[in-house]
Amino acid sequence: MTISTTQVQERLSRLIDPVVGADYVSTRMLKGIETNDAGGVAVRIELGYPARFAADSVRTAVESAVKELGVADVTVDVKQNIIAHKVQGTQRVMPGVKNIIAVSSGKGGVGKSTVSANLALALAYEGARVGVLDADVYGPSQPTMLGAHGQPPMTVDGKTMEPLVAHGLEINSIGFMVDEDEPMIWRGPMASGALNQLLTLTNWHDLDYLIVDMPPGTGDIQLQLSQSAPLTGAVVVTTPQDIALIDAKKGLRMFEKVNVPILGIVENMSVFICPCCGKVEHIFGEGGAKRMCAQYGVPLLGELPLSADIRSAADGGCPTVAADPESPAALMYRAIAMQVAGAVAKLGKDYSARIPTISVKND
Repeated sequence: MTISTTQVQERLSRLIDPVVGADYVSTRMLKGIETNDAGGVAVRIELGYPARFAADSVRTAVESAVKELGVADVTVDVKQNIIAHKVQGTQRVMPGVKNIIAVSSGKGGVGKSTVSANLALALAYEGARVGVLDADVYGPSQPTMLGAHGQPPMTVDGKTMEPLVAHGLEINSIGFMVDEDEPMIWRGPMASGALNQLLTLTNWHDLDYLIVDMPPGTGDIQLQLSQSAPLTGAVVVTTPQDIALIDAKKGLRMFEKVNVPILGIVENMSVFICPCCGKVEHIFGEGGAKRMCAQYGVPLLGELPLSADIRSAADGGCPTVAADPESPAALMYRAIAMQVAGAVAKLGKDYSARIPTISVKND
């Protein structure tokens, strides 16, 4: 029985990818279909998200779908191809970074930096090239959390910095350049300028994702970054507590006003499970992030527990995903990371590189 490429394409237009949540034809992840005289079919798929573990399940699903058409000989080639996506306004994608994801919170103390570190590690573990920019100029946490020490070396031309590397991540932070106990007594414009230099003068090396650990709040630094940095999307971190949600909503609205897509909300410290008796306590309230997601029409990426193990792993410089990537807590972070990657993959492709630049010279 001979099957046409049109029949195969029609069948794959009804097969939903588990990460992106859309079919392989409309998302253009289907890159090729070939048939031969013997009735065999070869399908080529390029996934727009980290595919280290997802590729096998996608291969199996596509193969089964094509075999439903009566094809016995099916070959499915699945590869990963993470591309740069559209950024806000007239910004252009940065050299060396395909997608910049801001991780934000309306207030401090909700575990945003811990989520940022584990999100970056989870994306890397799933197969992406990932970097972390610690944008919290006044309270940098990532050097401690990721166990990175030293000062970023200058490049050969002396114009840019090389990021430090820890747990497979490229990292830069103001914390590498000042003593741990030295306060940053800077006004807003100076802090914003320092952050802009950290972002643009770091020699990032072909990253699929750069996770930006934002400072809490919606002040000068946050606004400057959301307006001037080419952001692909933002993740908002909150706890179920009403006070945290009030400020988280302000952060979400800030990104909406500057046309940065909200990829989703993470509810941290959602529940505490007593390690002795197993009793479940909603210490900071219950269902706050779900209500916020319903109000603003954004996805709930995950609900993370209040855990001494997560805290101690971060304090020790080896966050949960790095310490034990198959642990229950790490699997939660990995699930969140794949939802973020899937949300990014659904965004429009970046075409800014095709726009010619115009320069005026006086002869």
